[in-house]
Amino acid sequence: MKGRRLYLWDIDGTLIATGGAGSQAMALAFRSLWGVDDGFARIEFSGRTDRAILGEALRLYEKGGPDFAQDVFRFKRAYYRRLPGTLRSNKGRVLPAVQKVLRKLIDDPDAEMGLATGNFRHSATMKLAHYSIDGFFKKGLGGFGDRTELRRDLVERGLLAFGGKSRFDSVFVIGDTVHDIKSAKDNGVIAVGVTTGSADAATLSAAGADMVFATLEEAEGAIL
Repeated sequence: MKGRRLYLWDIDGTLIATGGAGSQAMALAFRSLWGVDDGFARIEFSGRTDRAILGEALRLYEKGGPDFAQDVFRFKRAYYRRLPGTLRSNKGRVLPAVQKVLRKLIDDPDAEMGLATGNFRHSATMKLAHYSIDGFFKKGLGGFGDRTELRRDLVERGLLAFGGKSRFDSVFVIGDTVHDIKSAKDNGVIAVGVTTGSADAATLSAAGADMVFATLEEAEGAIL
């Protein structure tokens, strides 16, 4: 692949599989603050922002206070305290070919990498650090789930963090959910789907993916 390129990566189901560590830590944090066991059991996680997930749970159980920003702040603190323990206790892994692809990109002077993830910024870093792949990404560059409930905003903010898409000949958003694909198309960039997460190839293609691969190893020749 020639020219200046930007790659915006989803995390869960695309780069890593945590074995449910994130959702477990979130559930523990929610219980500690609002006394609801398994407070996210009825909430869809896949491809959504952490802010949207929390907001839906608070509405569902009629919890929280008048200031949602304060609820988010309190929840983050409780979540971050519990996430290291659930990461350690679950048998997660880096997904196939991820390290190989990231190493190639970080050594490519025409490529830049950031994140477009529904995770809160700090929990994104915690997850990547646990699996020793945080060093591939410039800290804090990308779009995160702290301030928006809309996935398309993550990509927009990721683009802005790198000076806008006009700086690049090609921009790729790589993810495993319909939300990743739609957010890429909403921002006029290339949507790359991988079936290492929750959606199959037909679902990602129907959502508008420009390319769909079983693993990043298959994608390597097309996007690097």
